[in-house]
Amino acid sequence: MFKLTATALACALSLGIAGLANANPISIKFSHVVAENTPKGQGALLFKKLAEERLPGKVEVQVYPNSSLFGDGKEMEALLLGDVQLIAPSLAKFEHYSKGIQVFDLPFLFDDIEAVDRFQKGEAGQKLLRSMEDKNITGLGYWHNGMKQLSANKKLVEPKDARGLKFRVQASAVLDEQFKALRANPRKMSFAEVYQGLQTGVVNGAENPYSNIYSQKMHEVQKYITESNHGLLDYMVITNTKFWNGLPDDVRTELETILDEVTVEVNRLASELNEADKQRIIDAGTTEIVTLTPEQRELWREAMKPVWKKFEGEIGADLIQAAEAANKGE
Repeated sequence: MFKLTATALACALSLGIAGLANANPISIKFSHVVAENTPKGQGALLFKKLAEERLPGKVEVQVYPNSSLFGDGKEMEALLLGDVQLIAPSLAKFEHYSKGIQVFDLPFLFDDIEAVDRFQKGEAGQKLLRSMEDKNITGLGYWHNGMKQLSANKKLVEPKDARGLKFRVQASAVLDEQFKALRANPRKMSFAEVYQGLQTGVVNGAENPYSNIYSQKMHEVQKYITESNHGLLDYMVITNTKFWNGLPDDVRTELETILDEVTVEVNRLASELNEADKQRIIDAGTTEIVTLTPEQRELWREAMKPVWKKFEGEIGADLIQAAEAANKGE
């Protein structure tokens, strides 16, 4: 009788412990490097809200903005180690994991954000999301921040105006070559250090969408912004492949649905926010926005276009052609 009771007690304890384990929600840490009032910052908060509403007791999301958990240089390593479950690095951060993703850094490749949308939603763009799974990285979606503008303490109207200036760049070989094509000097620098770098003259200029320029107060330390729309600053929301595939099917499916919804909202917000922040910069009166004529913009495009050929072998001519086709609505 005692043995039976002991066995029954052991089973009950085992079931109880298993029940407690199952009761613990899955913890998802979402780390990013920008302010909460940017499209990415708002997207992370919306993901948390919807995930916890729709998966109550099953999922708990902690959001860490402004490099408060991991900075630019550490977040990818943290993801691969499992110290964080979701990050959304800029597309320029993936050159060591998938050469094809460098297509997004090519200057003047996309005519506008609508062309970017067409490419990302198409076969080529969707294939790039899955191109790093052998390295334990799964892409879950593309989030816009917007088209990049050139800022500097010197008025940039023609390509020759950039000669000799020091521009902050992300750690991207394509972006390095973009500025070298202008005979300017690229300087790699983490996003969190850019304001101080501009303020102290370590760098003279940078490239960012209006929302980044305004949220990081770069317009306070840059006299001019040239509206070049020369490149793209987008993010890829990524997760650790083993973590993602290890989630219960119902949880993973719901999180994928939520991310798709959040992506639509982030991309809508990015467009609105960039326009609003452009106006806020104008209202601040600290910075002159330089509008290029179509002829002037074409000079910049011709100056930077040799970068395409330089990276064609790494990226793939087919991807570049698919991006160009997206400009025509194909």
